[in-house]
This record gives sequence, C-alpha cells and structure tokens, in this order.
Amino acid sequence: MAGKAAPRIGVLALQGDFREHIASLTELGADVVPLRRAEELGALDGVVIPGGESSVMDKLSRTFGIAEPLADAIRGGLPAYGTCAGMIMLSARITDGIAGQHTLGVLDTTVRRNAFGNQNDSFETDIPMPELGEDPVHAVFIRAPVVEEHGTDVRVLGALADGQVVAVQQGNVLASAFHPEVAGEDRFHRRFLDMVRSA
Repeated sequence: MAGKAAPRIGVLALQGDFREHIASLTELGADVVPLRRAEELGALDGVVIPGGESSVMDKLSRTFGIAEPLADAIRGGLPAYGTCAGMIMLSARITDGIAGQHTLGVLDTTVRRNAFGNQNDSFETDIPMPELGEDPVHAVFIRAPVVEEHGTDVRVLGALADGQVVAVQQGNVLASAFHPEVAGEDRFHRRFLDMVRSA
C-alpha cells in the first residue's frame, strides 16, 4: 500500500468478538477503529460486523441509533463484511429469529440462526473455496447460521459437503457463517480489504 493511506475500517463494537477482527485487520495494514455511533460512519472506508449474539447486537445497534444509518451506508456502497452473527445482521430474512428481531436487510439471503445447535455443537472443518485460493479454508463454526435461500445476485463462495451455504458475497457485502478471525485465516479479511480498495 505504498503511497496510499491505509483504509479506515470500523468494526462494530457493541458486542461479540470485535477485538479479534480489529487485530486481524490491523495485522493486514488497515487503520481499524471500534464503531459504536452513527456519526463515526462518515470517516470509514468499510465496516465489519463481528460474531456474537445477533439478537443482542440488533437491540444494541437500535438503542445506540446506528442500525438504520449503517444499513443506509451499506446500501449506498460502503463495503461490509459480517461473520456468524454479523452474517445474520446483514441478511434480509431470518427463519428463526427471536420475537421482534430485526436485521440490516442489505444481503439478499435467508439465514437460520444456530443451525448446527448450541455452543457444545461447535466444530471445525476445511472447506474448498477456489475463489480464495488453492488451499481449503479452515472454518471454525460456533453456534453458526447457514444460508437457506439466496437471491440470484448472491455469489456462493463456500458450502459444506452436504451443500449448506456458509459463505457468500453480493456486491459490496461479504459474509461468512464461520469465524476466520478465530482460526487465524486471513483470506476473507484480505478479500474484504480488496473490496474496500476498489470501492
């Protein structure tokens, strides 16, 4: 990135594993800040929504008044990447959300929360994702969602052996059901930063 300022990335820091994303992106040379208020959005080149508890994240984002401005910014072209709960937050539809749960509605997907069970059913696996390179992606699933349906504009980047979709991209929005930031897998963050630079 010689001669160019580092991209300024905001990681939504209301709840969840935002610190791990901040560390991953900082290691890749980005200028990373915690994002908590709507007025901070204007200074950002991209935004990451971390894993955590999607219903809590939804409530807090509305309480802090950032949900609607964030959705508007992403619809307006701000690159976004969501992992696990972040994927749920970005999605247009949830099949089993709790009563009153909202999403940002910027990704044309239907997701199911906790698709693999509870915390005890967490697992790791390697998933071939040719668009991210020759080596499979090591994916850590913790109370993870899956994409049950998606629109024609949504590109599937990765699926489990049984066909369940776990990584997608639609324009300026990237999402994974798993946690690359926990596995030390940086290719999703690299792809996201490439999206930011070409936005």
